[in-house]
Amino acid sequence: MNELGRPGILLDSGPHSPSASLRSNERPEHGSSQEHEHRPRTNEPATLQQPSPPLVQPSNLAQTPSTSDLPLLASESEDEEPATATCFGRSTSPTSASQKTKGAEYPKVGEEGICKMHRFSLYETVSRFYFVGGDVLDRKFRILKIDRTADFDELVVSEDEIVYTRKEMNQLLNVIDDGNRVSGGLKLRCSTWGLLGFIRFTGAYYMLVITKRSQVAMIGGHYVYQVDGTELVPLTTPASSRLKAERISEEARFVSTLSNLDLSRSFYFSYTYDITRSLQQNLTREREALSQGALRRSHDYHRGMFVWNHHLLGPASEALQNTYDWCIPGFVANDVETEQIVSEALTTSFHAPGPQLYANPTLTSFVQHRGSIPLHWTQDNSGVSPKPDIKLNLVDPFFSAAALHFDNLFKRYGAPIYVLNLVKARERTPRESILLKEYTNAITYLNQSLPEGKKILYKAWDMSRASKSRDQDVIGILESIAKDIVGRTGFFRNGDAIYWTSRTQNGVARTNCIDCLDRTNAAQFIVGKCALAHQLKALGIIPDEAVDFGTDVVSVLSRM
Repeated sequence: MNELGRPGILLDSGPHSPSASLRSNERPEHGSSQEHEHRPRTNEPATLQQPSPPLVQPSNLAQTPSTSDLPLLASESEDEEPATATCFGRSTSPTSASQKTKGAEYPKVGEEGICKMHRFSLYETVSRFYFVGGDVLDRKFRILKIDRTADFDELVVSEDEIVYTRKEMNQLLNVIDDGNRVSGGLKLRCSTWGLLGFIRFTGAYYMLVITKRSQVAMIGGHYVYQVDGTELVPLTTPASSRLKAERISEEARFVSTLSNLDLSRSFYFSYTYDITRSLQQNLTREREALSQGALRRSHDYHRGMFVWNHHLLGPASEALQNTYDWCIPGFVANDVETEQIVSEALTTSFHAPGPQLYANPTLTSFVQHRGSIPLHWTQDNSGVSPKPDIKLNLVDPFFSAAALHFDNLFKRYGAPIYVLNLVKARERTPRESILLKEYTNAITYLNQSLPEGKKILYKAWDMSRASKSRDQDVIGILESIAKDIVGRTGFFRNGDAIYWTSRTQNGVARTNCIDCLDRTNAAQFIVGKCALAHQLKALGIIPDEAVDFGTDVVSVLSRM
């Protein structure tokens, strides 16, 4: 995994003007809204085959507040929520500790599918962690119990299926506090926006929680947030740790390695919107669920290939019945999939006026794909050469790696698959050209078994050589290719095909160079610019399917 992150950026402008301004952390205003999303494949190998001391305690949490010092929940009257979550506002009274919860006012989880949690408070005793979650209205609460005395290779979690009122949750916490008075009672460890999962190295488990966040986008009324701060919480106490001295340093090394991973840059999540899927996939799934009589689709969502904390969610999936009620899948941006969403923000909902659900016609999107060349090849990085040798290290006459990869692309995007290969064709010392020849042979071989209309469309163009030539218009050539791509794959425009004209994107453009950086970035920008013109015209914002480089909207696109 290289550069991490999955940016969500809003583009706001007047409803009939392509001019725009960039807004990164504000709610959209009236006009058109564009969001750019990247989804990298976090577990894809180069061949593209398918696939507890030391304690970590930030200084600002060194002193745990007493029960009487715990703040009450802040008001939600302001438009923007604070970056740091507020804790559950406990209150104590002389009689509360002796009261028993007589039964929840709300049904159990699953009976009505209620209570998707929005913020969390982590409390601790000497033997347990208590993870208290509350809904967005701060009216319904649930609790998770985590054992701190279990064997170091065990994760013991108890999920309470009762949905509590604030009063009932307050009584429950006070009972726990009273029962642990001798050992120090119940203390607040931290307030969080969500649980990213659990991990263990050589000893006991840790849990990774989100301590800070910021809003970066809104899609159909669903907020997308960026992770701005995390904390790694050990699930054992120093007294219960049984690590040998020689393993303590090894454990510390692994913890340090994870801590050096900057999780405060370009990691994203949403409580209510599946950002592992494209807008077209999400809305189509919702309408299919409605046609089958379901109010909402089942929550079998999240494409694991785009979930950066997929490994962290593994232990949680085994221990919890409702994993995604407590744990938040995070998403990163690198290569593989890029989606640009353009919408008219006068209406933010996915729904059209009247009874038409998930049919708002002012939502459009376009998806592109990038990735390394799907062959068995390596580069020797042991030396200091800026251009290490490229070697094909496996002779595969059937091109099985490429076959598996393109089979997956057909399943995800349909046809056509348009391959834009930008590697060099002529070199003094063959490097990239080795892969050009082999990749071309692979596409030719695979197309022999594909029916007409489903064959892989292949365009090989030495962009590097063209950019150095005086008689080639690089931008003009890329724009011609882009028009061909968008003309073949189309783009998505929402609607129900009854009251509104809808469009569907069929297929995808797959662009590559050697490192999928500079040349690929330039090509995908031009393709995205072409698609943007089509999207704006479909929304009635511009009269023609063209936007000039000098416009503000293209300037914003270039910074995404």
